[in-house]
Amino acid sequence: MPVAKFRAIIFDIGRVLVRLDVSRAVTGLSQGVALSPDELWSAITHDPRWSDWQEGRISPRDWQLHLAKRLGNSITFEEFTDTWNRAIDPVPILESDFLERLAKRYRLALISNTDPIHVAHLESTYGFLSHFPKSARIYSCVVGASKPNPLIYREALRASKARAKEAVYIDDVASYVEAAQRLGMAGITFRSAAQLKNDLVALGIHAN
Repeated sequence: MPVAKFRAIIFDIGRVLVRLDVSRAVTGLSQGVALSPDELWSAITHDPRWSDWQEGRISPRDWQLHLAKRLGNSITFEEFTDTWNRAIDPVPILESDFLERLAKRYRLALISNTDPIHVAHLESTYGFLSHFPKSARIYSCVVGASKPNPLIYREALRASKARAKEAVYIDDVASYVEAAQRLGMAGITFRSAAQLKNDLVALGIHAN
């Protein structure tokens, strides 16, 4: 069969472009809280307002106050912001020059289920984001929808000026890849940088 002609490559961020270690954030947040780190992270991600936080319907200060009241945490907003961002490793997974080479041949976009505090940190920390047009950085807290909602994928396609069959979506979560495939995109479930590069070549996508 002929190799499909792709125009856009859409990346997840966490555990694809950057490493995440939520234990580093949870350790800081757990001070004075009568829960283990695992119990605390589960309580946060299952909080009734978690989707509001991820989809931009609650401000960072209101989210911090909400958690402080619910969990009994007494840290300040500034301390909370610093601790929350510890989950993001400053060393990226994929090399910037690899992304730069891809960007010369394809339209690059991002999709991430994330919050305003992490967005600000990502945007100020990682130089590789320059290879992704600002209009193609699709954050759940900005568009008001999270993966696997089709809306967030369609926003990335619109920003990339590509049809679904012209796009490849890369994520470490298989169910999110499957959601992209249901819309007609090709999908790659990320396991390592070497595996990703091999899978891209198999699709006819080269970075040189």
